[in-house]
Amino acid sequence: MSKSKLINATFLGTGTSTGVPVVACDCKVCTSIDIRDRRLRTSILLEIEGHNFVIDCGPDFRYQMIREKVEDITAILFTHGHRDHIAGLDDVRAFNYVLNKTVDIFATQGVIDSINKEFPYILKEKRFFGAPQLHFHVIENTPFSVNGVEFIPIEVMHHKMPVFGFRVQDFTYITDASYISDEEKKKITGSKILVINALRKSPHISHFSLEQALEVIKEVKPEKAFITHLSHFMGLHEAIEESLPENVFIAYDGLRIHA
Repeated sequence: MSKSKLINATFLGTGTSTGVPVVACDCKVCTSIDIRDRRLRTSILLEIEGHNFVIDCGPDFRYQMIREKVEDITAILFTHGHRDHIAGLDDVRAFNYVLNKTVDIFATQGVIDSINKEFPYILKEKRFFGAPQLHFHVIENTPFSVNGVEFIPIEVMHHKMPVFGFRVQDFTYITDASYISDEEKKKITGSKILVINALRKSPHISHFSLEQALEVIKEVKPEKAFITHLSHFMGLHEAIEESLPENVFIAYDGLRIHA
């Protein structure tokens, strides 16, 4: 059995598609002075044996890279093709310029099709100067390796849309889920750390509520779980976290954890 690799995970963003604070909103969450209540669009950085893997690349990608002083990325993995998860892809070109490298992209064909619609100039055979230089790899619901690191896709449902979560060793990351089949839950079971989405306390058609996320956590039994992809309807960070089981935490932008 191969030796486990240390995973350093940094939450680049933990908010839903609107981000928090929401434009023009004066609710108690959006006006909170607690920096943990300020949430960029959801994304995470995994540092594994000198390689930086980013999961999702939303509209806040540029700022997230600057804030965390990320100087190189090995690959970007996409969960799905919604705009709050792909809209920052154009800013990858900075890594092309500075490092003189092409960045690897791992996504389903459906996500690549969405990227092509959002950025029609990226996938053209004759790209204009300045377009991001990307190498696309089509993934399916089978394990794949990137620079010796194995990723196990976990197919969840975002209402009627299939979305991929990813497991790396004992670390599992799931966002934008409203349903996980028993077969896919088997892939999660045994994770020491589970990151899972919960949009708000009340039910939602395409995202887990807090109660539903806690039910999944209780079923798969990770040592620790972190809630991400929150909206301002969830409430204040401090108040919500106080109500959670002792092994469950609310993630926040800039939080670093190790697995």
